[in-house]
Amino acid sequence: MPVSIAFPKADDVRRPNKIKRYKPDMAIVPYDDFITDIMNILGMGLSMAGLMGRIKICAWLALFCSLIGFANARSMGRNASFDDSKQVLSSFMLSISALVMSYLQNPFPLTAMWS
Repeated sequence: MPVSIAFPKADDVRRPNKIKRYKPDMAIVPYDDFITDIMNILGMGLSMAGLMGRIKICAWLALFCSLIGFANARSMGRNASFDDSKQVLSSFMLSISALVMSYLQNPFPLTAMWS
C-alpha cells in the first residue's frame, strides 16, 4: 500500500514554526527515596543485635524493617541495580536467621518488657 504524504490544509491553525522540542530542566533533581536503604541498614543492625544479644524484639523489628525495605524496593526496571536486590535479600535472610536463632536459644514466647 503506498504511503501518502499529508499536506496541511489552508484552514489549519497550527503553526509549525512555533514548535519547540521539550528539554527537561537540569536544575530539577530527581527525588530519590532512601527509605529502602534506611530500612535495610536498620534491619541488618537489628538482626545483628538479635543474633548477638539473643533479643527477640530486635529480631522481630529486623524482620519488619526488611519487609518494609522489600516493599519499597525498586523493581528490576530502568533505575534498579542487581546490588539493590542482593542487599534486600541479604537483609531479609539475616533477619530470618536472627529470629530462628533467638527462638532456638529460648523457645518461650516473647514476654512484655513492662511486666
